[in-house]
Amino acid sequence: MTRHRLYEILCSGDDSKDNVRYAYAVFMNLVIIVSIIPLMFRKQLPIFTITEHITVAIFIIDYISRWMVADYSLKKGRMSFLLYPITGWAILDLVSILPGLSLLSQGFKVARVSRMLRLTRILKLLRYTDSVMLLWNVIRKESRLLMSVLILAVSYVFVTALIMYNFEPHTNPNTGAETFATFFDALYWSTVTLTTVGYGDLTPVTVVGRLISMFSALFGVAIIALPSGIITASYIDELRKKDEQQKSKALRKDDVDSSPSLQIKDGDPGDDKATDGQSRYDG
Repeated sequence: MTRHRLYEILCSGDDSKDNVRYAYAVFMNLVIIVSIIPLMFRKQLPIFTITEHITVAIFIIDYISRWMVADYSLKKGRMSFLLYPITGWAILDLVSILPGLSLLSQGFKVARVSRMLRLTRILKLLRYTDSVMLLWNVIRKESRLLMSVLILAVSYVFVTALIMYNFEPHTNPNTGAETFATFFDALYWSTVTLTTVGYGDLTPVTVVGRLISMFSALFGVAIIALPSGIITASYIDELRKKDEQQKSKALRKDDVDSSPSLQIKDGDPGDDKATDGQSRYDG
């Protein structure tokens, strides 16, 4: 297998067109899922140690293989092999490997901050799902607009929390329970109200506080709907562009296949003589 073919399987190509890449993506998804199953149990079973060894070995092979084709993915020549370990995906791969290395050597216990470090492996699933990667591209494309909405939401949460913290009593006069004892309580209330969750563990008791709650809940519906509409519209646009690109590639391939190919044999004096003889006869 050539390095370019390895790059196509690992990092490039269309899953719907490349069966090998699709099979590898499914295989890696299964490996990642198996590697995080121990997090669902409090007690570590012996089988988990075996599966951890196997999955970590697969992750290491995948990491080294991607490093081998770094020049194809980064397109920076030999410098790609030096730059690859500090790329985002490479760091994520390395972090997901480190918890398993603690099983092989006690020296890696320092790197294994906690058992929950294995949760980083869930993020590896994003690499092998084209729809998720397409969604990520949409978010990057609309990052400025989404950041504006986020700033608006955070500003509103902060302002309403300040108002609530200063207008509401810190003790409920009816029950004597603490309400908005700290500014963090007000921030917590403002966040769950803006997102229209409303757990009910913190509630305003004054008229001003309840009016703010009503307005915040209504405003939250509009704020939450904005990112959804932006992402949905851009996602549909990206799907349309991807479909057009695939159709364009298919048309170009059909044109190349259907175009006549002229094959000229060099160094065949017989053809030249036959042509000269035919010319003399015609003359």
